[in-house]
Amino acid sequence: MMTRRLLQLFTGLAMYGISLAMFIRAGLGLDPWDVFHQGLANRTGLSIGVVVIVVSFLVLLLWIPLRQWPGFGTLCNAVLVGVFADVGLALIPAMSQAAGQFGLLGGAIVLNGIASACYIGARFGPGARDGLMTGLARRTGWSVRLSRTLIEVSVLAIGWLLGGSVGLGTVVYALAIGPLVHVLLPIFMVPAPMPKAAGDAQAAKASERCA
Repeated sequence: MMTRRLLQLFTGLAMYGISLAMFIRAGLGLDPWDVFHQGLANRTGLSIGVVVIVVSFLVLLLWIPLRQWPGFGTLCNAVLVGVFADVGLALIPAMSQAAGQFGLLGGAIVLNGIASACYIGARFGPGARDGLMTGLARRTGWSVRLSRTLIEVSVLAIGWLLGGSVGLGTVVYALAIGPLVHVLLPIFMVPAPMPKAAGDAQAAKASERCA
């Protein structure tokens, strides 16, 4: 089970970074956080992968007043998504034809949905940005939906002002990613470990049936 969880975690994070590169190369707009990342990259001259990593660790600092601690997957997410985003940008060419742009956008959304389901389903802890959303909801009493909306509208607005790409892809991602992850997550969700007492009881029952 641990082997599956680790494989699923690392594969999911790699696919997430590659999907970010696909969104950028499609040139039709990014999701809210990546609009922010791209805007910062444009202003600082850093690669978007480096910006993703730096922002991830800055967001983790905001977990401290929320009394929340990162898991193994949280730290892996903070590093690997940015690394694979830069790898993807080095390998994937920009698209200038509409057919290629829309094909790349569609592939990016599907890959991002699979990636999200993989790393969430591995049960190693949320990403820095997801943890900020849930931690804020827990500490303030706001709904998760309200917390997510406030955070994503804020980073989208700041990213747009910094020159990040907002467009059709931003809207399509917002509408599609929730339902897509909802469908895919049960497929990739690793079962929670069974308590030892419950496992012993089931083993005893199985032995009785076989006797």
